[in-house]
Amino acid sequence: MKQAPVLLLALLFIVLTGCTTSPPKDQNNLCNIYREYPRWYEDSVDMQKEFGTPLHVAMAIMKQESSFVADALPPRDYLLWVIPWGRVSSAYGYAQAQDPVWGEYRSDTGNGGSRDSFDDAIMFIGWYATGTRRQLGISQWDTYNQYLAYHEGRGGYSRNSYRSKPWLMQVARKVQQQSEVYNAQLKTCRQELEVERNSWF
Repeated sequence: MKQAPVLLLALLFIVLTGCTTSPPKDQNNLCNIYREYPRWYEDSVDMQKEFGTPLHVAMAIMKQESSFVADALPPRDYLLWVIPWGRVSSAYGYAQAQDPVWGEYRSDTGNGGSRDSFDDAIMFIGWYATGTRRQLGISQWDTYNQYLAYHEGRGGYSRNSYRSKPWLMQVARKVQQQSEVYNAQLKTCRQELEVERNSWF
């Protein structure tokens, strides 16, 4: 009988970990990502319809931010370089949304949502890019500048904070290139994905 609690805990762990979606096997191919997780394609289409942010732009940002890890966390912060002292920010989940801006998103959209849920996270990225276009005039198709504003916040972008961070501009170019690859790939499989999507209805 003493083993019963241990077995229950083990079973609970298996159930909970089984609920977390594993990152896509081929993260460099958007067609393969959507083939592996067809529901993600549906969620991405819904996001584009709602906010106008292209699928390939949002997915490139998500790949950079979390590598599609549902419960991704930022690096640990250390006191005196050795003592763990929390995290460097409150960023969490697929979109690495921080607490304050996630709160804004929930308030603005009325979406309760969860940062470790793909559909909520992709909607968040679409919403943020729309706000960036509205406030800063950056096209939602301009992955490079959208990513800089996403990383630095719109206020930081307005202050040109990224100009003192050559590494960040390099990362933004990488995200732009990834979005271009994703866009080219999507053109080759969009019809296939749409047929699969329509078959659900």
